[in-house]
Amino acid sequence: MNRVRILRIGGGVAAAALAGAMWMSPAWGSASRLPDSMTARAHPAAASMPDMATSHASPLTRKLAAARLASAKYATNLRLAKKNGYMQITPVMTDMGVHFLNPKISGFSVTKPQILVYEKHGNSFQLGALEWVFPSKPKTPPLPGARFGTFPAACHYADGNFIPKASQSDCPKTEPKTGAKFTFWHPLLITMHVWIWYPNPAGLYNSTNPLVAPFNKG
Repeated sequence: MNRVRILRIGGGVAAAALAGAMWMSPAWGSASRLPDSMTARAHPAAASMPDMATSHASPLTRKLAAARLASAKYATNLRLAKKNGYMQITPVMTDMGVHFLNPKISGFSVTKPQILVYEKHGNSFQLGALEWVFPSKPKTPPLPGARFGTFPAACHYADGNFIPKASQSDCPKTEPKTGAKFTFWHPLLITMHVWIWYPNPAGLYNSTNPLVAPFNKG
C-alpha cells in the first residue's frame, strides 16, 4: 500500500487554495502623507488628540489592519516570503494570482496567513490577497462577514503546478508536462481569501478579483 502524502498544518489539512469592505492603496502605488510636524502645525490640537480612527474602528477593521501590518514585509518581497517558508503551490490562477503556502503555519491567526497570493508582472511580484484554508466550513466565520470558496482535491508538484485528482493513488509521480516531482496531495478544501493588498470591487472575500486580470499572463 502506498503511503499517503498529505500536507498537514497542525491538526488540519492545508494546501493550495483558490481563491469592498476595505479599500487600500496597492503596494505598487501609495498615497502621499504630510509629515507629522506639518500636520501638527496645521491642526495644533492634532498632536495631543488620540487616534480617533483607531479607537472607533470596527472589530473587522482592526483585524484587517493587523493583518496588513503583519504582512507588509511581504508586500513586494517574495524572496523574504520564500525565506520564511512560503513555497509556490500554483501557477498564475486566472483573476487571482500565484499562491504560496507556508506548511508550518497551523490554524487561523489573522497575523499569520497560511497562503500569500501574489500578482506577477514580468519579474516583479506584488502581494494581492491573504488566504486561509479549512478542512470543513467553519461554524463561526474567522472574520466578520467572511465568505468561503472551495478548492478540489489535487496533486501538487515541485514546480508549482497541480492536477485535480480525487485520490493520491491517481497522482502521477511526476508532472506530465514538466516532469516536476510530486510533493503532496490534499482532499477538497474550504478557502477564504482576504484582498487587503489590492482593492477588489467583487468584495473583500471574493475568490477572484477582476482588477488583477491584467496580470493573468504574468
